[in-house]
Amino acid sequence: MSLLSNFQQYIKQHHLFNQKDKLLLAVSGGVDSVVLCELCHQAGYNFSIAHCNFKLRGAESDRDENFVKELAVKYNVEFYSKTFNTTEEVKNRKTSIEETARDLRYEWFKEIQHSTFNIQNGLYQTSYILTAHHANDNIETVLMNFFRGTGIKGLRGILPKQQKIIRPLLFAKRSEIENFATENNLAFVTDSTNAQNEYTRNYFRNDIIPAIQKIFPQAEENSLQNINRFIDVEVLYNQAIALHKNKLCVLKANEVHISVLKLAKAKPLQTIVYEIVKDFGFTALQTTDIVNLLQADSGKYIQSSTHRIIRNRKWLIISPKNTNEAVTILIEEGDKKISFENGELELELNSKFDIQNSKFDIQLDASKITFPLLLRKWKQGDYFYPLGMKHKKKLSRFFIDNKLSLTQKENSWVLESNKKIIWVVGMRIDDRFKITANTKEVLEVRFKNLDA
Repeated sequence: MSLLSNFQQYIKQHHLFNQKDKLLLAVSGGVDSVVLCELCHQAGYNFSIAHCNFKLRGAESDRDENFVKELAVKYNVEFYSKTFNTTEEVKNRKTSIEETARDLRYEWFKEIQHSTFNIQNGLYQTSYILTAHHANDNIETVLMNFFRGTGIKGLRGILPKQQKIIRPLLFAKRSEIENFATENNLAFVTDSTNAQNEYTRNYFRNDIIPAIQKIFPQAEENSLQNINRFIDVEVLYNQAIALHKNKLCVLKANEVHISVLKLAKAKPLQTIVYEIVKDFGFTALQTTDIVNLLQADSGKYIQSSTHRIIRNRKWLIISPKNTNEAVTILIEEGDKKISFENGELELELNSKFDIQNSKFDIQLDASKITFPLLLRKWKQGDYFYPLGMKHKKKLSRFFIDNKLSLTQKENSWVLESNKKIIWVVGMRIDDRFKITANTKEVLEVRFKNLDA
């Protein structure tokens, strides 16, 4: 079959887009993107062309832009171009040139996509972004991902469709694309840096893969077959992970609660833990530390840039670091102010004190306090020793005795130290933590109720 026939078959097989859809082609001017233009033209698709000038190769970058502009004239299609100060963006974003250029490219493509979204004949017209990634690009990507340690997701390589981004040439090898260009007398430009190994992909393309092929001549074909297998493996893997998440994870407000006993029995433990926590900013390198929380004392935690995983009795709790969003909040020794859903807590250690507790301003014997403290919403089964009582009382009964409404109960918080409730916030302290004649230092906590 011809490349054109395979191109059309691949689009239908993977349901990439329809004949009526509006396509935006990312065109560098190289042979791959030029062939993509010609295939779309021969297949009769409605497309426009977008080109990024990253200003990384001086006059050669401007040459490429002018070439692609003429290509748009040849096909009589809309042409979009944008020049980037990529070197400056690298400094600002603190990412590599490759990563920065990729991000700039897709950010701009999406801007074009949104600005050209229109209505024709009363119907919304879909807009897809097409790139010219091909089979060899995919092999290079998989190898790089393998050494980066990106897991199953990385080993299945580039997908033909991710939301509005389409790669309709993934079926074709570089040699097939070059042969098509020759057969159709297609002109294209060559990036002089492709022969250099300054960029990671070029190093794999120019050195690593040819070296492997000397030992395994069928490496290219075998890699493509493996990619297809790993696409299926990822589907099965995600199905298995979803089952584990459903069994282990309990969603409470914007927190995830995981039973320590159930998680400890899960196998393979490290993989399951990582798949649960990775969406909360935790890295693979933190997985072992998180697993160690299963044997840790209550109050221990691991944190990412956005969340904490807290060991709280028989649970691991994944909670936002932003205390205004969390319903389980750690308070470290030295913290002076904590904002939470109901207001603010101000904390102060003091060796000079007067015994004067109120509902909103309490004093506790500091020698009996163990940090970190835990500020959380109350739950069924909670109990404490109300000030003045020598016997414990369940909070549910305490709330009934104090005639709290259902709403007041739902919005009640407790402050906890070493698994013991030391204060039902805004109501009463625990008798075990009261000031006595032997108290030398107090922890004063003031509650500012936002609803008061």
